[in-house]
Order: sequence, then C-alpha cells, then structure tokens
Amino acid sequence: MMYPYITLDDDTEVTHSDMKSDGRVKVYIETLDEKDGFHNAVCYLPDYIWENNGYSDEEICFYKQLVRDNAHLIMEFSQKGGIYV
Repeated sequence: MMYPYITLDDDTEVTHSDMKSDGRVKVYIETLDEKDGFHNAVCYLPDYIWENNGYSDEEICFYKQLVRDNAHLIMEFSQKGGIYV
C-alpha cells in the first residue's frame, strides 16, 4: 500500500509505503513531464538507497534533501497507515 505524503507546487507527488517487516519504507516520487511522460525516483529508508528515472542531478539533489529532512515523519507515518489517519 502506498500513502500520499506531499504534493509539491509543480504537482510532483511524494508517496510512501507501509513499514515492511525488515523496517524498510519505500518513498516514491513522481512528476508529470509533457515531453517524456513521467519522471520518478524511489528511495528506500532507512538506508537511503536511490533509483532515479529521468530527474536531472539538480532535481534529484533537491529530492534527496527533501526525503532526508522528512524521513523521521515518513518513517512514523509508515507505521500508522499514512498521514491522514
């Protein structure tokens, strides 16, 4: 199950999974791109393992900082069924 976390001003969606039994949480970032379709990235917390599909170095740097700054909240919400519970 993926839960919404935040929508940025450019309509980029950030979602996260439930916490898995091994303590990992998947964070998924997706942006509509009129030329290429969608760009997306995945980060696995708490290890900060990243997969980037289409974002520039500058964009992925921004998303890495965003996830790092919000990781404690994402980890907490992943155990509670999302932010809107």
